[in-house]
This record gives sequence, C-alpha cells and structure tokens, in this order.
Amino acid sequence: MTLIARLTRDGITPEVERPDPDRVIAGDPIHTTWNVEERDGLWCGLWQSTPGKWRVSYAEWEYVRILEGRSVLTAADGSRVVLEAGDSWIIRPGFEGTWEVLETTLKDYVIRL
Repeated sequence: MTLIARLTRDGITPEVERPDPDRVIAGDPIHTTWNVEERDGLWCGLWQSTPGKWRVSYAEWEYVRILEGRSVLTAADGSRVVLEAGDSWIIRPGFEGTWEVLETTLKDYVIRL
C-alpha cells in the first residue's frame, strides 16, 4: 500500500443515494459519493449532488473544497454562505440548517468525527 493517494474518482465504485425524504425541502437531489479513504474516524473523497434543498445537522467536522457548481448553506439563525467553485470551507459540529444545491455541485471533503 502506498502512503500517498491521489483524490480521484477513477477506479472507485460510487455510492448513489438521496437524502432522507423527511429532510428534503425542495427538488429531488441525488448524491454521488466516491469514498477514497475511510479509517480511524476519518473519511475523505469526492461528493456530488444534483439540485435540491434539504435539512442538515452536523455532528462531525468537515472540510470542503468546491470543485464545480454552486450551493448555499443556510444556518438555523438565517445566516447564509454561498459555496462556489474554488471556495474552501470548514463546517463545524453543531451546524444545523439547510444545504441547497443551485447548480450541480462537486466537492472534495475530509470528515472527522
């Protein structure tokens, strides 16, 4: 096993799913995830979603870098953050609100519990 791994979708079978129906507010978002690494409470890979809006609640810490598309995170207090290609963000445990994909969004991520 090499100790350096490229973050790529090549050769990885994606997981395709939708958010739980009780969390969906608008649209029919389809999530595709290419998990590259899963170990010791750490996950990283690539995630893509088609347009839609759903409720989110984070118990984990997540770093995201938006590669393509446009999304909006809206916190429970109404504050909004626009996520666009080239942006990097940290979402901390305890964040609650909504994730809305305006244009199909592709991100790379690192999640830590």
